[in-house]
Amino acid sequence: MSATDRNKPEHYDVIVKPIITEKATLTGETSNAVVFQVAKSATKPMIRNAVEALFGVKVKAVNTTITKGKTKRFRGRPGVRSDVKKAYVSLEAGNTIDVNTGL
Repeated sequence: MSATDRNKPEHYDVIVKPIITEKATLTGETSNAVVFQVAKSATKPMIRNAVEALFGVKVKAVNTTITKGKTKRFRGRPGVRSDVKKAYVSLEAGNTIDVNTGL
């Protein structure tokens, strides 16, 4: 894969940001997986291709969830948080991604 194929702008549109929470880091330690927030329109093959191209790792599986936005109060007025799509990306043995360093 050439350098131009690896860093296509579409890959950066698919992966929004890594999710760094207690649950996400526990998942990474136990099952060699990384959690990303992805675009709501992203499919599992698109997520797999983006992760493999950007980080240079082999992906074993991709699981996705959509968290519906909550109704909350902002400064006394009701508001709605946005829906979020998360991708749990399981990596092949021997592959790791350090999400603390960034892209």
